[in-house]
Amino acid sequence: MRRYIVVAHQTLDSPELLDAMRDRLSEGPCVFRLVVPLLHGGPGWTWTEGQARTQAAERLEQARLRFIAEGLAVTGEVGDAHPVEAVADVLLREGLTAFDGVIVSTLPHAVSTWLKLDVANRIHRQCGLPVFHVLRSPVHA
Repeated sequence: MRRYIVVAHQTLDSPELLDAMRDRLSEGPCVFRLVVPLLHGGPGWTWTEGQARTQAAERLEQARLRFIAEGLAVTGEVGDAHPVEAVADVLLREGLTAFDGVIVSTLPHAVSTWLKLDVANRIHRQCGLPVFHVLRSPVHA
């Protein structure tokens, strides 16, 4: 059975991420490990480590239940604030050969910090696994 790491935070509820996970499932049985990096707010925001961890855990659980309701086999964990390190931690603990790929879900180009940090390519260079980049469509009010 194939296994994928899914790294996302603000895009956990995006239809594009769900579609990407369904695409992997359409290729045969697989399970997904959600990794939700801590989010430390933005400029001018105040936060504590506890608040960030609680928020990430809540988003993880909501997404996990939603994906299970969609028929996907999903586990998850809160990860390091930097998504590349969060994925590296999972691979270090479980082994590089434990997974068949990584799905990285980001916000649109105009607002994505992860795109500016080249997260998807850095994960691929670090672990050599196939990386599937999912870009959330801009949401208009």
